Amino acid sequence: MTISPGALADMTTAAVQTRTASGVSRDPMNHHSVAVSPAHPRVQVRAALADGCLLALSCLISYWLATHILALAHSPSQADDLLGGMWAVIATVFVLRHSYSQSIAAALSRMAATLVSFALCLSYLAFLPFHPWALAALIGLSALTVTLLGRPGDAVTAAITTAVVMVAAELAPHDAWQQPILRLADTAIGVAVGIAAAWTGLRVLRRQLRSFDEKVHGDEGGRTHSQASHDQNMTGAGPCRRPRLPDPDAGDDGWHRRPDAG
Repeated sequence: MTISPGALADMTTAAVQTRTASGVSRDPMNHHSVAVSPAHPRVQVRAALADGCLLALSCLISYWLATHILALAHSPSQADDLLGGMWAVIATVFVLRHSYSQSIAAALSRMAATLVSFALCLSYLAFLPFHPWALAALIGLSALTVTLLGRPGDAVTAAITTAVVMVAAELAPHDAWQQPILRLADTAIGVAVGIAAAWTGLRVLRRQLRSFDEKVHGDEGGRTHSQASHDQNMTGAGPCRRPRLPDPDAGDDGWHRRPDAG
């Protein structure tokens, strides 16, 4: 049976799209996959711990920037500052992904949805106050707009952003038109921190984890070789002793013996 080149390419692509834990990972700078050795459990734990710490630190930085630095420039109220901090943290969590290329794609998706929501909500709140019917209409219009722009995958994000902006405008009816601007600023902070964290994880943490992985596999390889040599010495088996078909007429038992074996 022959396999066409296209089918072989599809089989290869499907085989290499497993995560690092199964022995295959994606190149973080593009969409191609590269084969690596299976990850040791210690390496998996260390990688998960490093990713968790990086995410936690990134969220803390986003929250601090939104609630302190941005609040210095403009702070409608303490409650609005806290909402901005939460929105920046959500943007960071949304952007920080397994690889740098995935993080860039997530950042573009987040900003595209936010910009659509920003334009629609600002156009409405600049002239009219919050109303439940306006909330529903703007949510539907946000999803429709990003879909018509060729980004249907961003419809959910745009709808969520619009809902948050409109409800925040209801909570702060005075100068409600500021809410789209503030949420856009919060999102920009969270996205920027997420991209910086993804770059840091690629350049620093992944490199250190790769060195640790090589060290672990190297140590295990050395121990396996030493154990094999020890077992060989204990049993007396060597490369000169190997099974073959016995010859009863010759009176042997089917083993080649070394000259000094007797």
